[in-house]
Amino acid sequence: MAGDARTRVGGGAAELALMWGGFPPLGAGAGWLLAAAAGWLADLRWVPLRGLFEALSRLPQPQVSIGAAVLGALAGLLLAGAGTAERLTVTVDRERVALRRDGKRQETPRHQVRVVLVDGGDLVLLDGDGGELLRERSELDRNRLRAAFRAHGWPWAEEDPHRAAYRLWVPGLPGLPAGADALLRARERAIERDRRNDARELRRELSRLGVVVRDEERRQYWRLTARAVAPAADQRTAPEPDRR
Repeated sequence: MAGDARTRVGGGAAELALMWGGFPPLGAGAGWLLAAAAGWLADLRWVPLRGLFEALSRLPQPQVSIGAAVLGALAGLLLAGAGTAERLTVTVDRERVALRRDGKRQETPRHQVRVVLVDGGDLVLLDGDGGELLRERSELDRNRLRAAFRAHGWPWAEEDPHRAAYRLWVPGLPGLPAGADALLRARERAIERDRRNDARELRRELSRLGVVVRDEERRQYWRLTARAVAPAADQRTAPEPDRR
C-alpha cells in the first residue's frame, strides 16, 4: 500500500509467483508420472479409466511421457490463469472503493457507506439503514484492508454491529416481509446444490425487501434493516409446499 490519493490491496507478487511458477511444473510432473506409470496402473483393477492407461502403456516412450508432461504444464497454466482472474483487488480513496475480480469492477461511493468490516471471509459494506451495499468473498489480509480503509477516513468496525440481531431461518418463521420466506427457501436449495450465482442473486432480492442474510455452515441467518416492512407480530408466514 502506498500513496495518499489511492490505496490498492491485492494478493501480492508472492501469490502470483506461487501460481505461475508452481502450477505449470506441478502439472508437468503429474502428467509425466501418470504416463510413465500407465502400465502399472492398468494392472490395478480398482483404478478408474483403466482402458485409458492400457492405451497409454502401448504408446512409445519417452514420447508419450513428454506429451503428457506438456499437457500437464498447459493445464497448470490454465489453472494459474483462472486463479489470477479470481483474485480480488480492492482500491480505496476518500471518495469511493472499487473492487475488481474476474474482469468485473464494482464501485461504491463513500457517502453511502456507514460501516466497513470483514465478516468471516467476506468484505462487507453497510449503509445507514443497516443494509448491505456489498458483500464480497475475500482472501485478502484483514489488517491490510483495515489499514487501507482507515487511511482514507472510512469507518471500520472489528465486528458486525448488527450481529446480535440475526436469527436462524426456519421455514414459516414469523417476522419476515411478504415473499422473503419463499426467497430463503429457494436460496437454501441453491446453497445445497452449490449454485453460488443463484444464491448471490437471491441475496440481492432479499436485500430489496430489507432482509440481510449471512451464512454459517450452510445455514441461513437473517435480520431486518431499518427500511424493511415486517408483518405484524402475530402474523405468521404461511408455510409453502416443499418442491424439492
